[in-house]
Amino acid sequence: MLKFDTRDKKPKLWNLAGVTAATAVFFAVCLLTPVKEPPALAGAVLVLYFTTAFILLVSGFRKQIQYNPYSYNTIIYMGFALFDLSVIMTHTVLTVRMVLDPASYQEKEILYVLLNSARNYMFLSLPFILIFSAGLCISNLFLIRHEGRRFVNLLGIILSFLMIGGEEFLLRYDSYLAGSGDRYMLHALLSNLFAAVYLYFECMLVGAIVADVIAARYEPEPDRDFLIILGCGIRKDGSPSPLLRGRIDRALAFGKKQKEQTGKDLTYITSGGQGPDEVVSESAAMKNYLLDQGIPDCRIIQEDRSTSTMENMLYSREIIQRVDPEGKVAFATTNYHVFRSGLCARRVKMRAVGIGAETKWYFWPNASVREFVGLLTEHRGKQALVFGGLSAVYVILTWLVYR
Repeated sequence: MLKFDTRDKKPKLWNLAGVTAATAVFFAVCLLTPVKEPPALAGAVLVLYFTTAFILLVSGFRKQIQYNPYSYNTIIYMGFALFDLSVIMTHTVLTVRMVLDPASYQEKEILYVLLNSARNYMFLSLPFILIFSAGLCISNLFLIRHEGRRFVNLLGIILSFLMIGGEEFLLRYDSYLAGSGDRYMLHALLSNLFAAVYLYFECMLVGAIVADVIAARYEPEPDRDFLIILGCGIRKDGSPSPLLRGRIDRALAFGKKQKEQTGKDLTYITSGGQGPDEVVSESAAMKNYLLDQGIPDCRIIQEDRSTSTMENMLYSREIIQRVDPEGKVAFATTNYHVFRSGLCARRVKMRAVGIGAETKWYFWPNASVREFVGLLTEHRGKQALVFGGLSAVYVILTWLVYR
């Protein structure tokens, strides 16, 4: 079983940078020397490079989870590994064809296939997109039926239309291709860059889902000193809402299991302030619930200032630092919220491992989309860097193919 927090050193992919540089030098030499290498050799080198990159990215993903599972790097490593996998499949097929029939392929064929690999894989993934989008729409319809017609409850439907619309746009854009020369080259650049950006978001979404599932299903070691319960709203009478009660019950189940296995008691930190329409703070509501379940008052600490997940973690950390700075910490929240909550904990310099409470099946897909959008907007700088890198790569590839 993969263990969280077993590494003290952050993983770095310098080896991937070295392999990339070596591959780039190889192809630069091939382009500049008059003696041309067989196209099949160049194809084999590309397959070897992307396979090596895939292995390194998967290894980086595993090491990142062992160091800090609640990191945007976790999503990046998994997302780019999936992106890489699409290129491996495309160039493996091409290389086999070049070996079997070398006379039919020129050296530019490799660059042409590489340029179009994102677009080809985008079309190959269409069945997955259709199934995934249909599932999102169905879950959203159930969500709207039970939770009301609010904008946040429509995110899954909106994303579904955007994903299918992206496929439709590329198909229609290709049908309008006309002309030659610079116009043809511009069309190739725009269509392939659009496909790469689309595929990037598709892979990042899958990477986020994988990271969410791993984080939500993980069970911390039964050696915790503190367990933070994150608030999420209460009823008008001051009792916990069903969603909040699920978080408390999950915390209680973990505390009971830890007591049975190790004999060690937990200190519960109920974290949540009082909203303008709430009769008591979320913290007080959770404490009352814990008292009703037989938890003694001395094992409950209230944190009633927070108004967001980040403040939950920040103010809870302040309490822990005063009581026991070396204490081991866990937190309880709803399953879809574990990853982002853990990210907030790490941002306030607190190493805490999350446990996820179950929620209704139709609630998780839309909530996961919302968490994914939140992660992207919180890392706008990284998105700009990726878009800039993709644009540069596709400008160079297009120029090499159509020069």
